[in-house]
Parts: sequence; structure tokens; C-alpha cells
Amino acid sequence: MDFVSIVSENKIRKAIEDGELNNLPGQGKPLQLEDLSHIPEELRIAYKVLKNAGMANEDVQLKKELMTIDDLIEACYDEGEKERLKKVRSEKQLRLETFFSKRKAFSSPASSFYKERALDRLK
Repeated sequence: MDFVSIVSENKIRKAIEDGELNNLPGQGKPLQLEDLSHIPEELRIAYKVLKNAGMANEDVQLKKELMTIDDLIEACYDEGEKERLKKVRSEKQLRLETFFSKRKAFSSPASSFYKERALDRLK
């Protein structure tokens, strides 16, 4: 162990002995880990930054729902159910597009180059 690790371990041990770590919120409960498997690996840090800034909530949920509906449509054999799922998918897609237009995510000249690439990735 290096010097920093030894000092850190000693401080943690002393805090435990002094009771400074007792009665913390969430003590004894499992950690709430985020599942980022639906986000490409190269975009995960950017997603975390956006999420921490409160910018990535509704759109991410809509994208997840769209992917789930796409999977259901692909696996569905009943034509009536498939049509209903396609209708739900188009409604969700419209909500996502409305969300992006309200946010004006792709209205700046700098972002127009990436608009089509980003929308293709979201599909």
C-alpha cells in the first residue's frame, strides 16, 4: 500500500470507531445502481453529465419505450396487435420529436451537421 492509501484507511477506521458513519441516509440498503446498458459506451459520460444537469430524463425514457415497442413489433405475430403497437410507436415518436423541437436541440447551425446522425442513432 502507498502512503495515501494508508492515511485514507486510518481516517476511515477512526471515523467508524468514533461513530461518525452511523445513521447515514440509506445505511443498510442496497445501492441504486444505474443501468446504462441502453446507451452506447462512448456516450455514457456525456449522458451522465446531461442527466446530472437535469437535461436527460423524458427523452431517455421515450427512447427506451420506442426500443421496447420495436422489439414487441418484431416479435408479434398477431396483425391486429402489431397495428396497435405501430400506432403507439408513432405516438411516442411524435412526442419525442415534439420534445426535441421544444428544446430546440437541433436548431443551431453547429448542430445541423449532426442532426441526421443523432436521429439515426435514436431509432
